[in-house]
Amino acid sequence: MRDKDLFEYAVVRVLPRVEREEFLNVGLVLYCAPQEFLQTAFELNEARLRTFGDEVSITELQEQLRAFEQVCAGGKDAEQLGDLPRGERFRWLTAPRSTVVQTSPVHTGLCIDARETLQHLLAQLVR
Repeated sequence: MRDKDLFEYAVVRVLPRVEREEFLNVGLVLYCAPQEFLQTAFELNEARLRTFGDEVSITELQEQLRAFEQVCAGGKDAEQLGDLPRGERFRWLTAPRSTVVQTSPVHTGLCIDARETLQHLLAQLVR
């Protein structure tokens, strides 16, 4: 049986009105160094988001979430951030910020398959 690997993750949240500190979980970003894995997954429930009000542009929000995907993937689409090692990109994505899209504190766990773990956490924490 294969040993489990340490992984780190953060929940991606949307705060339609930052000053109210109300948020909706819309995705996750998961990093597992031993598996060379850094990926994000999202499920944006527009109807649920609208219960917070109409302050957030869905189009702009989708662009910001795509930026998370680009940074995770690395390469030219992520511009200068794309050249950083996976761990540094994860730290950049999970750094505290006071914008409409934020992440939770970083949590850790052990997994055998990081991709399966990402989907499991998405179902548990976002859906």
